[in-house]
Amino acid sequence: MRPRLALTMGDPAGIGAEVILKALADPHLRQDGEIVVVGSRDLLVESYTNLNLAAKIAPLANPDNISVLDVPLDETIKADITIGQGNSASGAASFAYMETAIARTLTGEFDAIVTAPIAKSAWRAAGYHYPGQTELLAQKSGINKFGMLFVARSPHTNWTLRCLLATTHIPLSQVPQVLTPQLMTQKLDLLVECLEQDFGIKNGKIAIAGLNPHSGEAGQLGNEEQDWFIPWLEQQRQQRPHLQLYGPIPPDTMWVEPGKAWYGNKQNTPAADGYLALYHDQGLIPVKLMAFDRAVNTTIGLPFIRTSPDHGTAFDIAGKGIADATSMKAAIKLAFELALHNKTER
Repeated sequence: MRPRLALTMGDPAGIGAEVILKALADPHLRQDGEIVVVGSRDLLVESYTNLNLAAKIAPLANPDNISVLDVPLDETIKADITIGQGNSASGAASFAYMETAIARTLTGEFDAIVTAPIAKSAWRAAGYHYPGQTELLAQKSGINKFGMLFVARSPHTNWTLRCLLATTHIPLSQVPQVLTPQLMTQKLDLLVECLEQDFGIKNGKIAIAGLNPHSGEAGQLGNEEQDWFIPWLEQQRQQRPHLQLYGPIPPDTMWVEPGKAWYGNKQNTPAADGYLALYHDQGLIPVKLMAFDRAVNTTIGLPFIRTSPDHGTAFDIAGKGIADATSMKAAIKLAFELALHNKTER
């Protein structure tokens, strides 16, 4: 019943190795299962050696005590990897780590994948044109219905924030065209299924944001809500009477109750079990404001668990020993929690 996690190193020019070494130094983290780092052992050792020379950094796990699935890299690629400088070499390496982890997980070797951050620009420089790791995971898994769910547990109240994005890495100008009743139904299906299967929440309360300021204000500030969004939501309420569906909530007020639930400013706050934001910044600005150092990116709809820390490669601080591993720890803990729940439910 002990889950087995594949932990990818991410872009080797970024902070991935550092946050992995810091996270795995916590002796409690590996009590719930086995963790195998998927990457380059020599680069992990090199990071460990260099970071040990930095003053006043957090404890690091010794690579000798870490299980590593060593991914072969061409020597010319390794030679071109420089800490703090994402390029085609670091992109090729991080892509190889991901491909290996996905392939091994699909064969049943691992129960979940935890991914350290990659640089999309480095992937493009290496010739891989994916919007992000999420889309690669979905393609390799053979699915087209998936979503980016951000999960964070408040250190103040222990309340859990769950925010799903209806659209992800697209220009803001494309959002109104991409949003359709069909897409919204698909995303709502994913959120409901995730709440029920992964978190054991039946008859959940879900808050759904509007698209325009004041949710369009009866057509004065945009027509999408009147034209199709409100009729779609009313139809969903009729088809899902067991759920509490609230919306379209004006985007500027939807996050008031979650903020109270997160910081403990109000007792028995009517915060929802899940929040459905319509585009990237509508969901991630409040999530990162409340939980920047502990939010976890979870890909739902995959045939396995995937989590990731909610931060980037941070090339500007890579190798300096100052990267915060809190979100990586949270990603590992959530992956164990969800994987164990899935094993128990089988």
